[in-house]
Amino acid sequence: MTTHRPELHFVPEDGVLDAPAGILRDGDTWHLFYQYRPTADSPARWGHTYSEESPFDWLDCDDVLAPVGGELSLRAGSVAQGPGDIHLYFTSVTAAGIAVHLARYADVDEICEVSDDPQALDANVVRFGEVVGNTRNFDHFRSPSVVPDWASEDRDDGHDGWLMLALTGHSDAPVPVILESADGVSWKLRGSLKFDGDPGFLEGEVPATSPIPPVVSPRLVRLRDEVDGNIYDVLFVTLERGGRDVSGYLVGRLEGTTFTVVSGFRRVDFGHDFSRPRSTNTTTGTLTPEQRYERAVIVGLLNGNGRGDDATAHASWEAEGWANALSLPRRVTLEGGVLYQAPARGLPDAVKLSDYARSWTGVMEVPSGSCVTVTLLDGAGDPAATICHSGDDISLDRSMNKAFDHCFADSEPATATLAEGDSDTLTIIQDGSTVEVFVDGGLIAMASRVYFEGGCSGLRVETSGDAVIEQDWQRSGSKPVSYTHLTLPTNREV
Repeated sequence: MTTHRPELHFVPEDGVLDAPAGILRDGDTWHLFYQYRPTADSPARWGHTYSEESPFDWLDCDDVLAPVGGELSLRAGSVAQGPGDIHLYFTSVTAAGIAVHLARYADVDEICEVSDDPQALDANVVRFGEVVGNTRNFDHFRSPSVVPDWASEDRDDGHDGWLMLALTGHSDAPVPVILESADGVSWKLRGSLKFDGDPGFLEGEVPATSPIPPVVSPRLVRLRDEVDGNIYDVLFVTLERGGRDVSGYLVGRLEGTTFTVVSGFRRVDFGHDFSRPRSTNTTTGTLTPEQRYERAVIVGLLNGNGRGDDATAHASWEAEGWANALSLPRRVTLEGGVLYQAPARGLPDAVKLSDYARSWTGVMEVPSGSCVTVTLLDGAGDPAATICHSGDDISLDRSMNKAFDHCFADSEPATATLAEGDSDTLTIIQDGSTVEVFVDGGLIAMASRVYFEGGCSGLRVETSGDAVIEQDWQRSGSKPVSYTHLTLPTNREV
């Protein structure tokens, strides 16, 4: 019996998941491309999976890209609809250098064929070749973020042309650059990205030769702020701090190569393990013009400790032969310069149809000095993690996880400060060895890996002080749900 593998979060059948590579929504069908290694010591390649109606029931497809010739590995990039096919932009790594390559995927709307050969590649994917390589002033082009139909002059009209944000230079001093294209194939370098205003990075973490700290996977999306009605550009970056990945975003306006900062760096997720968010592109007709800037969908990697993480030390690898997972797809909206996040539509029904996943949502009054604590229980009924909403802040503590002390014994609680006056709401989704938390209407998101010895047997909800749970909802798969209602302080077991 598997206890670590999630049902609703994407994980590879076998091997090590390195990163989400690109996401494309085609009507009601979601296509997820991912960078992974079939074995711990094999070179990275691109896999493909899809889900119909909602992005929680992933079906296998043949892989789409693998190293050829002198390539050492293939790294993540972007996926977007081209004039007659789907464009896959990926990073090709060779002994001679790194460059951005393009492959074309025809007939992506056909049912995926799955070969008996695990090394087989989808015949509908044809390589085009290098599209961005070394220039006189820039080299090692990688991590392309491609946005089709980018409006350069008017943010509401004139969606002609393509934009690419990519990284160049050494990994210790990356230089982000902006490129443009009329067709998604021939790219012209505009120049390096510059900031007008304080980006909000910590003092001393920006190399002298770069406008940003050492960073992986920069991404760009465009959103309309629900407060002032203006359209802004949201820049996602993943920084390395203290040997760990920290992902966040800046809000502003990109004109040419200058990003004018409206609000500086803020973490996109305050949990232990979320990093490298990827945004979702859509095919023509999937969104109406009115929906274009209403929201975006992002997916992040849940891998432990950033690029220095040892996947072979994970409990899932030792017990089940796979490592790392992707977060639930998240709908993000912009309100007053701040991103709000919620799981993609369809999650409640997906939880109900699952065998072991569960979710709990509470609407609460939590005055200062009070607390609502949710304890996640392992198969023996012992605590494996706790989430505490104090009204002023939220914490996720997994240090008591006795089953895998070598993973989490020294894990400090993940914490975030809550905004005064926001509604007190708490949603927790537990799925295999993943835990995701959304607080106060999506103002705060937290994602962490938690291993449960014998699986998760339930949740215990407790109040202290003057905290009151006004309403709550619990959903689970086939497991029965039981509540014990006591007088305050409330103690409920689910």
